[in-house]
Amino acid sequence: MKASIIATFFALFLTCTYATKEATKKNKKAKLYVPELDCDIKAGKIINPEFIAKCPPGCQDIKYRVYGTDIYASFSSVCSAAIHSGTIDNSGGKILVQKVAGQSGYRGSFSNGIRSLSLPRWRESFIVSEGKPKKGVTYPSTLEYSSSKSSPVKAESKKSAQDIKVTRNTDISNASEKSPEQADALRKEYQTSPGPVPATQVTTTMLKPTTTPEPISTTPKPTTFPATTSTTTTITAAKPRSAVHRVRDIGPSSVHPVYSAVAAAASTLETDLWKPGSSLFDTGFSSKEELNPKPLEPVSQGNPNCKVDLSFLIDGSWSIGKRRFQIQKQFLSDVAQALDVGVAGPLMGIVQYGDDPSTEFNLKTHANSRDVKNAIEKIPQKGGRSNVGKALSFVNKNFFLDTNGNRGGAPNVAIVLVDGWPTDKVEEASRLARESGINIFFVTIEGADENEKQNVIEPNFVDKAVCRTNGFYSINVPSWFNLRKVVQTLVKRVCDTDRLACSKTCLNSADIGIVIDGSSSVGTGNFRTILQFVANISKEFEISDTDTRIGAVQYTYEQRLEFGFDKHSTKQDVLNAIKRINYWSGGTSTGAAINYASEQLFSKSKPNKRKIMILITDGRSYDDVRVPAMTAHQNGVIAYSVGIAWAAQDELESIATDPDKEHSFFVDEFDHLYRFVPRIIQNICTEFNSQPRN
Repeated sequence: MKASIIATFFALFLTCTYATKEATKKNKKAKLYVPELDCDIKAGKIINPEFIAKCPPGCQDIKYRVYGTDIYASFSSVCSAAIHSGTIDNSGGKILVQKVAGQSGYRGSFSNGIRSLSLPRWRESFIVSEGKPKKGVTYPSTLEYSSSKSSPVKAESKKSAQDIKVTRNTDISNASEKSPEQADALRKEYQTSPGPVPATQVTTTMLKPTTTPEPISTTPKPTTFPATTSTTTTITAAKPRSAVHRVRDIGPSSVHPVYSAVAAAASTLETDLWKPGSSLFDTGFSSKEELNPKPLEPVSQGNPNCKVDLSFLIDGSWSIGKRRFQIQKQFLSDVAQALDVGVAGPLMGIVQYGDDPSTEFNLKTHANSRDVKNAIEKIPQKGGRSNVGKALSFVNKNFFLDTNGNRGGAPNVAIVLVDGWPTDKVEEASRLARESGINIFFVTIEGADENEKQNVIEPNFVDKAVCRTNGFYSINVPSWFNLRKVVQTLVKRVCDTDRLACSKTCLNSADIGIVIDGSSSVGTGNFRTILQFVANISKEFEISDTDTRIGAVQYTYEQRLEFGFDKHSTKQDVLNAIKRINYWSGGTSTGAAINYASEQLFSKSKPNKRKIMILITDGRSYDDVRVPAMTAHQNGVIAYSVGIAWAAQDELESIATDPDKEHSFFVDEFDHLYRFVPRIIQNICTEFNSQPRN
């Protein structure tokens, strides 16, 4: 008997041991192999739409560029973006990367020791989160790169119903990034997916795991209760809005106030439309109302190809009359509808002007075209004169503030509607607004006739107000009754962000003074190399009278103004002027040259421009450079020093703005100057992005 018990116990022990080993083997097989990334790998080089990877230590370096905040452009360094987002630190670690749609604007910021840069638009984006696998999702153990010729990694041959459901839910949550037709198709598919359903839904579908999820088509049985169908559709239409919460949970960021309103509306719809234990037929409507139910329409997230912040300045003066004021409001409603207002696209606010301007509503007040149109209908006419200049000053100082919903990465646009002519001057106010990065459009209706032209304070006021006088920024309408005909024309121009020349970026917001050493030690051949270096820097900027302007000084013992900021207004003119600079030859008085540049160049810089000096020298100065440099710094000049060959390191650091390492450079040979062009441009942009907008 005892032997029998011992034998039984021993058999059980062996069985348990074998089961444990088998479970351990399965666990080992299920363990995810995490591929490793280098610090310089960009997301755009990786084909996989979603993957887990491991970053090495040491990716917190300025040479690994990052563009955006929370959502990053795909040519950003993946690991540097992960550090910027706070997912990992400089010691590295595992991260989860998800590709998302391209954005029409990326906001730069300083976070976790990394400065990310701003970018107007890019074709693809990605987000980074903790490297924890999602339940039911299989991640690749080998990443596919766009330059690789190897065949794509095959996924597992089978997926469970859970996998299919995860895929479908992801598609549904991304419906806001698709066209209305695609989003609607996804919502219909979601209605047929398995999961908890109300008792009134009698049609069910069983899913079988397949290699690739196939579209599931299920037709619900007809019912005699139209209210039920309406309510069910409303519930599923509200589901995709949960994507707003998912994006916001990525990490700390300054979320546009409108997003919180959309999220709140979504959660209200989801919780209030149907509750467990209640009947879907219990709608609270009378029997007559149930016969004609009105399902809630999904709110558009806006046109992502037109992400601009718009201010409309409408004419509320008495001269316009009540009837034309109503036509003007109808025009604004039509424009709002055509723009497709939304948090992922254009946002719109209105300022009415008369004697004094006032904001009717700002950028963060309304998040869709329907609400904007309702608000426009309620605007009363204020009366007074047509003080357009006063209104532009008001918009420049008050409208495009972060507290009013300005998004930073979206171009600022002011559209001015004028009946007749302004009763005050617009030129100075427009210039300041343009130099603050505001793109000004004028829509003039029924201009002054011959008898009235004598009353016009500022002839050609439109040309004095807009960014360019090529007709792109101005539309003239002969009659108020023709105003609706220009809706599409205006919308097309406003949404053409590539042509919005006044948008303020690091490449179009500065007055750059180049100070060139023309001493005897340089020599003619090396002097031409310096001029090529100056030309290469100039090519990177957007040059015009309202964008970046370039000026140049050459010095020896003496100084010579080669050309000032106001001399050339196109990039080609600047490049031609650089080529024409003749080598002077002489001594090296760098301190005097800095004083001369301060007096002849930067004293004439525009108030809203960033003043940048790039000084290039090949030797030690015969005079003191510290006091002139300190004076220039105190006057707001950002100084970069570039030393070659025999230049003195201590003088380069004295000339450069703090921190010295980001503003002073040294190279042993003239032929190696070209290496500094991208670093100088990047530092200028990094510094710009870390500063307040105005």
